[in-house]
Amino acid sequence: MLLLFLLTLTVSKSAIAQTTYLPHYTSKNGLASNNCYYILQDKKGFIWIATDAGLSRFDGTNFQNFSIEDGLPDTQILQIKEDREERLWFLALNGQLSYLKDGKFYNRNNNKLLKELNSNTVIVSFLEDKKGRIWLGTNANLIILWDGKSVKKFISPKVNEQFTNAFLHEDEFGNIYAYSDLSRQKYDGKSFKLTNNQVNPLSYMTACNAPDRSLYYLDEKGLKQYKQNKIISLIAIPDNLLKNMAGYFYYDYKGKEVWLASNNGALVMNQSGKTVMYLQGISVNQSIKDSNDNMWFATNQGIYMLPNVNSRLSIIDAESGLSSNVIKSITKDAKNRLWLGTDDAVIDILNIKNYEIDEVGLDDYKKYKTIKQITFDSKNESVYFSSDYGLGVFKNIYKTRDDVKYLKETNNSMFVIKHFSLSETDHKLALALSSGVVFLSDRIKKLEFNSLKYREKEDFFKDRSYHVFYDRNGGLWFSNVNGLSQFANGRLIQHFKNNVLLTKRINDIQQLPDGTLILATDGYGILFYKNNKIIKQITQKNGLTNDICTKLFIKNNEIWALTNKGVNKISGYTDRTEVINFDYGKDLLTEDVNNLYIDDSTAYFATNKGLILFNYINNNATRSLPKVYITSIIKDGERLPVNKDNFTFESGNNTIFFTFGAVDFTTSDITYRYRLNENSKWIETRTRRLDFSALQAGDYLFEVSAKSQNNDWGPSAKITFTIKKYFWQSLWFLSILILLVGYVFYKLAVYITRRQKDKEQQQLRLKNRILMLEQQALQAMMNPHFVFNVMNSIQHYINTQNTTSANKVLTGFARLIRKNLEICTKSYITIEEELEYLNLYLKLEKNRFGDKFQYTINIDDDIDRDETLIPSMLLQPYVENAIWHGIMPKETGGKIEIDIRLQGDHYLNIKIIDDGVGIENSLKEKKDKHISKGMQLTRERLNLLGQIEAKPIQLDVHQNAENGTTVFISIPLK
Repeated sequence: MLLLFLLTLTVSKSAIAQTTYLPHYTSKNGLASNNCYYILQDKKGFIWIATDAGLSRFDGTNFQNFSIEDGLPDTQILQIKEDREERLWFLALNGQLSYLKDGKFYNRNNNKLLKELNSNTVIVSFLEDKKGRIWLGTNANLIILWDGKSVKKFISPKVNEQFTNAFLHEDEFGNIYAYSDLSRQKYDGKSFKLTNNQVNPLSYMTACNAPDRSLYYLDEKGLKQYKQNKIISLIAIPDNLLKNMAGYFYYDYKGKEVWLASNNGALVMNQSGKTVMYLQGISVNQSIKDSNDNMWFATNQGIYMLPNVNSRLSIIDAESGLSSNVIKSITKDAKNRLWLGTDDAVIDILNIKNYEIDEVGLDDYKKYKTIKQITFDSKNESVYFSSDYGLGVFKNIYKTRDDVKYLKETNNSMFVIKHFSLSETDHKLALALSSGVVFLSDRIKKLEFNSLKYREKEDFFKDRSYHVFYDRNGGLWFSNVNGLSQFANGRLIQHFKNNVLLTKRINDIQQLPDGTLILATDGYGILFYKNNKIIKQITQKNGLTNDICTKLFIKNNEIWALTNKGVNKISGYTDRTEVINFDYGKDLLTEDVNNLYIDDSTAYFATNKGLILFNYINNNATRSLPKVYITSIIKDGERLPVNKDNFTFESGNNTIFFTFGAVDFTTSDITYRYRLNENSKWIETRTRRLDFSALQAGDYLFEVSAKSQNNDWGPSAKITFTIKKYFWQSLWFLSILILLVGYVFYKLAVYITRRQKDKEQQQLRLKNRILMLEQQALQAMMNPHFVFNVMNSIQHYINTQNTTSANKVLTGFARLIRKNLEICTKSYITIEEELEYLNLYLKLEKNRFGDKFQYTINIDDDIDRDETLIPSMLLQPYVENAIWHGIMPKETGGKIEIDIRLQGDHYLNIKIIDDGVGIENSLKEKKDKHISKGMQLTRERLNLLGQIEAKPIQLDVHQNAENGTTVFISIPLK
């Protein structure tokens, strides 16, 4: 039995402060190092960052890093300066000077004058005067002048007048001043002399040369300006703030504000003395403002950006005074108060005018821990709220917050709420439950329902549901596991049967003024539904950050949509649809956004990191189209100047590598397009690097432009280049070459045809010869002496009436004859057939010679006897020769061993070993040196087969040490 829920009004009232969101970039985002010393925006708009690990260049999306390998003289770069020729000068810790021009780094190793400029001191100030001369102040008693041709160095001989940490300034009249720790001196055209000038900066970090040739600096009393030989006090700064400075200051002469960098953050002060602290607790080395009025901070924890006033996000969180960082739901009443549902059983009521907050704690913590939905009922001056397990309403909200009622199930049965909707035409309340959709006919008089008295298709619709919505006519729309349905005038319409898209999960439903329903789907973008038809679908292809849409809000005919990847605003849905993605603070406004509310000028987002708000009216101000710059050109490994727009290349590898980038600090959603010919189609890409290889000779126009979200394509950057033809690509050379190639092909074809015919004839002769040899080998196998001896043995057995032995010999001889006839028709036989033939032959021979003759056959178990092929009539001649010429001449007889083994997977090795007299001894005793005819025929067959087959059969016959003979045959396996 569930207890009734009670509301304990733990109400606390306090004023809260909103925190400005500053995008933060670190080495995880691509920055060379988190320890950043200095920031400069060049004339093209790129942000350069000097770090202790080299340089980084930032275009708003990507960091490109440079180190010693690229040409820097040191990894630790302390300052960056740009001169009128758009050379970027880098002041390194080791005192060596370098600069970047047209994409190439120059240093002491590749520039003679830079070698003279380098010193063993740290350069602390840089000045380019009206004449284009470069002045360098150092941390030692040294000032360096470079007029573009030669180098001149100034050293003060007096101890109390040295140039230590000199800051160099040129006034409106062309006078050069050096303000050091010890003296103030003026250049007279030849040397520096002491001056009665009263300018006295605290250090070289507290002085700045202005574009109008005046000098802004900080002294012990505050910010001053030296102009037209007069000192003007601008802002008085307390002594404790000046002593706490640890980096470079910045004066915003447009906004009349001075920015101080300290170990405890960045402080901005105006002329009235009002101060604001940013990045409290972080050591700041420098503050600057870019051309779009964004502030940048170099710190020991990376770089931060404070967007311009029109683009800033503010955060109100627990640290600012909210009861929780996690805001799950949001609505606004008629008195400009935001009602915020948290995950801590608390509803915060935020007054937008004075930022005072009331905290209303809910007593049933477990049931109302997470307030997932909160809705304002303007007609009844009520606010409804729900969690997963309950729903309540604050009545008479402008008078009291004690009047609260809760939804009750008559039988105290548990129910799970997915969503609820209030009808504007009457007092109905619809609930999307895990068990189905139910609605109450009068939420004012009776905020309860009875699950045991559900009336199917009257006040209850079964199946798990996700969302309910009352349209302006009082019709109830709902989405469940089946899809989208409508209940109006007592009739159920199942719209999901009309279109497969309507069967998908729908997370939110809203209605436009013209009656069109807007459906936020779970994976299929946003659907526009009118007159029972889907009239439009907007997906990621049209600009949505993602196709999983969670929440919708309609304001001024514009559709705000939350996806799990960010915030989108859609306008012009009837004709030309425009989708705007809010990329500022995208690490805040992504998957952590739970709900939103949009008023006339400000967008509010309930997130897991607090309440995010920003002025979207100002944020929509038209931005300039992104301009793209080509940052490097590399042809066949050689870096080319980027200031040229026309090149002519000799033929070579013809590989060209381009890098480019567009500067936009408002978004990282940059798309590029390029082409190599004015008449070719544009190709879109997200990469900033293109590699064109194996280009053909001809004329090319490389053109690239950029487009940021919510913008059209910006102006193109163009590079024209020509690749010359080789002399052999000329028409006359190609004509001669074609004729020559045609003649060579003709002669080659005649030669190949003739050679092929000769080869075929030779192959035919070889095959005929092999057939003839096979026939002769067959004849040799049936040796007349062998046949005569076998017949004598049979006759002997018959005469002695030994019919059993006679039949046995006769049967073996018949089988041998039949086997002989079988293999004579084949060029190749299996090992099994060869072994069967040899066994028949050897048994007959052993029958004749008895114990005088022994034999064994050993074969590798891994050999497939039925699949392994060898030439027919190969082994018998050598076995016969071993018996007759090796063993029979011996009085004691002998033994023959036949060994068959595999050598890897490619060769079959066969050895025929006898212990007879030996082949060499046998030939010595013979007068006619006669060699077995069968062996001669076999050797000749093997030679002919070697000319036909890809791999020849290897044959080796040799005598063992003193007697005995070994025949070795190696047969390639097919």
